Amino acid sequence: MQEHLDISLGWLETYPYLETIVYCLGLALLAFIANFLVKRILVRGLYKLLKHVSGPNPQDFGIVQRLSNIVPALIISSGGHLIPGLPKAAIAVVENVANGFIILTIALAIGAALEIVNMLYNRRKDAHLKPIKGYLQVVKIVVYAIATILIIATLIDRSPLILLSGLGAMAAVLMLIFQDTLLSLVASVQISSGDMIRVGDWIEMPQQNADGDVIDIALHTVKIQNFDKTVTTVPTKRFISDSFKNWRGMQESGGRRIKRSLYLDQQSIHFLSEDERTHLEHFTLLENYLGEKKQELNQWNKQHVKTEIDSRRLTNIGTFRAYVQRYLENHPGIHQHMTLLVRQLDPTPNGLPLEIYCFTNTTAWAAYENIQSDIFDHLYAIAPEFGLRVFQNPTGLDMRSMANGLAKHPKIEQLLNS
Repeated sequence: MQEHLDISLGWLETYPYLETIVYCLGLALLAFIANFLVKRILVRGLYKLLKHVSGPNPQDFGIVQRLSNIVPALIISSGGHLIPGLPKAAIAVVENVANGFIILTIALAIGAALEIVNMLYNRRKDAHLKPIKGYLQVVKIVVYAIATILIIATLIDRSPLILLSGLGAMAAVLMLIFQDTLLSLVASVQISSGDMIRVGDWIEMPQQNADGDVIDIALHTVKIQNFDKTVTTVPTKRFISDSFKNWRGMQESGGRRIKRSLYLDQQSIHFLSEDERTHLEHFTLLENYLGEKKQELNQWNKQHVKTEIDSRRLTNIGTFRAYVQRYLENHPGIHQHMTLLVRQLDPTPNGLPLEIYCFTNTTAWAAYENIQSDIFDHLYAIAPEFGLRVFQNPTGLDMRSMANGLAKHPKIEQLLNS
């Protein structure tokens, strides 16, 4: 066998070009076999072992797959000078390209490893409080920048220090190129240190048409899933330069505010008659209030009032306000340990606003809307019991009723019949 091999090599030496081609093919075949053995045997065996280990699978990120490409590149880089008849310039080019490929592969593997680090960190319960994705992206940029310099230096066969010395003159250009990255980095640091937003926060940013939950915080962008299931991508730096509303405080407090007014017709406001007061005494929520208020007014009137016209009397709107206050205090959906007010605001052309200011004991959107609607359903329906009318601009039905009333007036009717 050795004798036949020596004869074949001797015969090849008589044909230099053919010998070079055969050695090149042999080196390529050796690199292919090495690549096959590493990926099919070693890598697959490693994946089988990692199946039983909890955590992210490196196969999903291609770390081992990328690192396995280093083996054939090393074979080609170290075997180039063993090929007879190959020019030195060609050997240098092959070695430089192979070494550059190795640097690129290592940089990509480091980037994939950083993805695993981010995934492992996100498994922490407090990961949404301090996301590190933006910082890891900065590390990626640094790694890729260093890899780019090393690759260029390897390809031109020069020291990386020569390239680095020229970066001083290119600083202004680099600042211009990476302006958005630098601004985003500063914004990310400020957002993280100030705890301004977290993944899962409800953010409202009208100028960006964003109103929904934060689903991702990266170096350059923050993704917000709106309530219509669309996704708005907002530059990170806009959270420093623009104003926005974060509803996290409401969600953490356990209560959501109701601030809404009931507009009452001011012409329906009057003092309560004895019959009206007797009627309202049947309301369980007003039973104690009317008795205590009547005793208070009688005592005050005896001491300070000489004529009945100057006396203090119960009004239907004051009694209604007291009823609403007690209604909210006994409502199962209202948070009793937060601010609860029923107050009058300044009169408007649309009536007298009676504002309801309170908090529900839930922050869920659907439950909040149901509680608020139930409260105002009841108040609109109960207001006539107090002799109050809810204000509403005249409609076609109101105009028709007024026209019918005028038509029945004796003088109008006589004029129409004449």
